[in-house]
Amino acid sequence: MVAPPSERRVALASGNPHKAREWQDLLPGWDVATLDMSQAPPESGSTFSENAISKARYGALLAPPGLWVMGEDSGLEVDALGGAPGIRSARFASPGASDAENLAKLLAQLGNASERRAQFTCEVGCVSPTGDECHASGAVSGHIAGAVSGEGGFGYDPIFVPDGETRTVADLGATWKGRHSHRAQAAAQVLKLLNLWYPDD
Repeated sequence: MVAPPSERRVALASGNPHKAREWQDLLPGWDVATLDMSQAPPESGSTFSENAISKARYGALLAPPGLWVMGEDSGLEVDALGGAPGIRSARFASPGASDAENLAKLLAQLGNASERRAQFTCEVGCVSPTGDECHASGAVSGHIAGAVSGEGGFGYDPIFVPDGETRTVADLGATWKGRHSHRAQAAAQVLKLLNLWYPDD
């Protein structure tokens, strides 16, 4: 079934405006609408993937008929911290913590440790208009910088230096993220699924 251009919309089960803007840029030709997740049940999965599909399933209950719904869970895993903050990345310092608070806690816990390897992970769960479920994922390896640097991005971008780079993601900026980030990798897979479902005329 071919979707008219006016119907090339997907729903993102997230209230995070930063994620919404990134997804809008990462899915060219598609309109990304956010859903009100204020009453969503707490995340209870033990993995990014479990939380992502849980968000998508809840979002599918709220979305208008005929839309694909995406649920995303992503975060930073630091080797020296046993994989933390992991699925608790957004609330590492405390529930409702700010980015600055999470960054400060992570840097304090690492201190002057020489082992600073880390990975950004993104998992996306999708529910199609017919109820079919699928997944997409992306990951970027790197290390944690000694201090915050850069004004771009959000979350842990100001302290994460990808492999092959000397600057943080926040310093590298939106163009780099749009091509290489964990979310960009997952989005490329989602875009293929959407274009298969709604082929061009």
